Amino acid sequence: MWCRGIRGAITVSANTREEILDATQELLQALVLANGIQKDDVACAILTTTPDLNAEFPALAARRIGWTETALLCGHEMEVPGSLNKCIRILIMLNTEKAAKDMVHVYLRGAEILRPDVVNKNKNTTKD
Repeated sequence: MWCRGIRGAITVSANTREEILDATQELLQALVLANGIQKDDVACAILTTTPDLNAEFPALAARRIGWTETALLCGHEMEVPGSLNKCIRILIMLNTEKAAKDMVHVYLRGAEILRPDVVNKNKNTTKD
């Protein structure tokens, strides 16, 4: 069994508790669905926000979907000039038999510009 990383990002329109929690939950659910994640297989998750988001810890959204025993860590991304604002990023470390190339990374609500190569790969992949 390997420990693999799965990435995702999403943006919000405002620095509010509701926006942060709703967007984080949307992204987590998309990552879970795309990768068939079982919560007991999650080793840990790192959730970050850009410095302009501080109204709530995004990890609370993970707790709300049942990740109560999962190690979670919140932090801020580096403040790089010209980078995407109001963005939440997630790195999930998952225990799995899948190969790294089979991990599905998810970018939503404008965050697609962070990894157009991954977004285009996902669009070209069909699952029957």
